Amino acid sequence: MAVGVGRCSLHLVELAEELQRLLADLAAMVGPELMELASRVRHAAGLSHAELGYLPFEANAAHLFFQLVSRRYERGATLLTSNRSVAEWGGVFGDAVVATAILDRRLHHSHVVTIRGDSYRLKAKRKSGLVRDTTALAAAT
Repeated sequence: MAVGVGRCSLHLVELAEELQRLLADLAAMVGPELMELASRVRHAAGLSHAELGYLPFEANAAHLFFQLVSRRYERGATLLTSNRSVAEWGGVFGDAVVATAILDRRLHHSHVVTIRGDSYRLKAKRKSGLVRDTTALAAAT
């Protein structure tokens, strides 16, 4: 999320919400309040969400997320991070058709950065000796 933090300092990200909470808020709203929040999200220069797919989406939330993605399509930057491959997004959203529609809009004009390996947190734990290196153990057996 360092990229997101850097963009915040440049005032490019106007709206960064916890996605699950945002979708729950949208589902609970009606009338002018819903329209105002939807407008803020749609017109924000940037939107970021970390760890997409950590929690599965409820059906209604998946459809709201699709609407959010569709309305922001080609209008503003959206930064998403996920520990799930795009092949797993059907399970994340509980609907392969919704996942495909979201990916169609998200992957067009996007830059996908795939990072493999241990997180910096796990590396620090291994360096401090709190966690043993499982790859070395597997090679030894």
